[in-house]
Amino acid sequence: MNWNDYPNFSKAEFDCKHTGRNEMRPEFLKRLQELRTRYGRPIIISSGYRDPSHPVEARKASPGTHSLGLACDVRCEGQQAYEILKLALELGFTGIGIKQKGAGRFIHLDMAAHPFVRPNLWSY
Repeated sequence: MNWNDYPNFSKAEFDCKHTGRNEMRPEFLKRLQELRTRYGRPIIISSGYRDPSHPVEARKASPGTHSLGLACDVRCEGQQAYEILKLALELGFTGIGIKQKGAGRFIHLDMAAHPFVRPNLWSY
């Protein structure tokens, strides 16, 4: 993958915090770069690729969109969260999870397809 295609991001931001692996998919990063370009300000990735052995993924019945390289969590709150949510909806992200209470506020963004059956907008 050519990380130069995503000038506002680095590979390290998306490396699995458990294994160091990184299998992010170009189609996801292209859409995320478009979001960042339209947003016009830096965004912080709190979670990118997660290897299936990552503790969060290992607790699931089957690994989720992070382990497919089709998801990330963006640290944000308040007005910033609202603006990112609005852009994510406009850009057609298929999964948007919102955690805006307590510590560790973020928005999950993904491009899940079948077999992930769930609402495409939810809160934690």
